Amino acid sequence: MNRTKSHILALDQGTTSSRAIVFDALGQAVSVAQREFPQIYPRPGWVEHVPDAIWKTPLNTARRALRLAKLRELRVDGGASANNLLMHFQGDL
Repeated sequence: MNRTKSHILALDQGTTSSRAIVFDALGQAVSVAQREFPQIYPRPGWVEHVPDAIWKTPLNTARRALRLAKLRELRVDGGASANNLLMHFQGDL
């Protein structure tokens, strides 16, 4: 029986960047990808982000981490996502 390798994809989105990590069945990191997104400081003590960047950077880092893992067959058995941002989107999304 030909079994597909099992992996976990973890996504972490912090204040300044998104990161994706692929772990193998033993919990070892197979690949990591990270991408920063722009910070906008409209006034002291405030930071704003471009909604499109917050949406796209996790997707792009996940794709890169999966590509870097060089897996011919991939079955993601689990996932995790963390985001410490309190977000408010205004306008059409």
